[in-house]
Amino acid sequence: MMSWRFKGITWSVLMMAGMSGALLPGQAPGVAYVPPVISGGVEGLLWPDKTGGVNGAPGALGDGAMDRPTLRVYLPKGANPTRTGVVVAPGGGYQHLSMQKEGEDVALWLNAHGVAAFVLKYRLGPTYHHPVEIGDAQRAIRMVRARAAEYGVAVDHIGIWGFSAGGHLAATVGTRYDGGDAAAADPIERMGCRPDFLVLAYPVITLEAPLAHEGSRKYLLGDDAPAVLVTELSAETRVTKDTPPTFLYATTDDKTVPVLNSVMFYTALVKNGVSTEMHLFQHGPHGTGLAATFPDLKGWPDLLATWMKARGMM
Repeated sequence: MMSWRFKGITWSVLMMAGMSGALLPGQAPGVAYVPPVISGGVEGLLWPDKTGGVNGAPGALGDGAMDRPTLRVYLPKGANPTRTGVVVAPGGGYQHLSMQKEGEDVALWLNAHGVAAFVLKYRLGPTYHHPVEIGDAQRAIRMVRARAAEYGVAVDHIGIWGFSAGGHLAATVGTRYDGGDAAAADPIERMGCRPDFLVLAYPVITLEAPLAHEGSRKYLLGDDAPAVLVTELSAETRVTKDTPPTFLYATTDDKTVPVLNSVMFYTALVKNGVSTEMHLFQHGPHGTGLAATFPDLKGWPDLLATWMKARGMM
């Protein structure tokens, strides 16, 4: 049995779902919806050792917080009728993580829609470089799949939702995956790490000039990365017909990550016959999260909810 360390249980405040025009589970027409109280914030190491608690992450350079990749579990108190789980990868240019706006806030939104959420704290540059980050994300998918029955999710209803550099991580996992190692002693490593769907919010996609986010490339690959590695880690070059179905959201005004990152991934998906949907808004800065404070953008999570419902994932 996997040993997990508890950093406390966080009980959510009651939230109004006024940001959503669609009725949520349990909401009567014309009545404001208040989601159930949600318990969450149970954090576990991605690689505890056999006694639990000691950092066993491959390539770890220490045993501090920055060296210990974790998964924080948020399960809806009510039913999860579609048995869907989503790994959430916050952004931050591969040098820090937006754990609230692009982490817990997203997990609570998913919980309010009856979906399990798992917020990933992955290792970062400049201490860690590729392939450590993708290894952390792949491990998160494997862990959710290995413990699917415990979490109340289906092994074929596990997606990953990434923001900005976390979007690059999600797109990388969606284009570089394996079926697991059937001979592994660790049962988690026997699981495949292919996500069943991708959600990419204002993602970094390419690491090649002139459209790359230079900070993400630097902190992921280090200085003077070989050109072949830059190309290999540009997700648009890795799309195949087997890439998971994908939802993309971005804004044309984004001055941090050019919107053409999303467009080029969408184009690659279409060329390969992958089911995809993209929503580009004209105005809006980078890093909007769920955009609750942006009147022109706050409807984008509703569009995602509609897409997930159509696919039987919400």
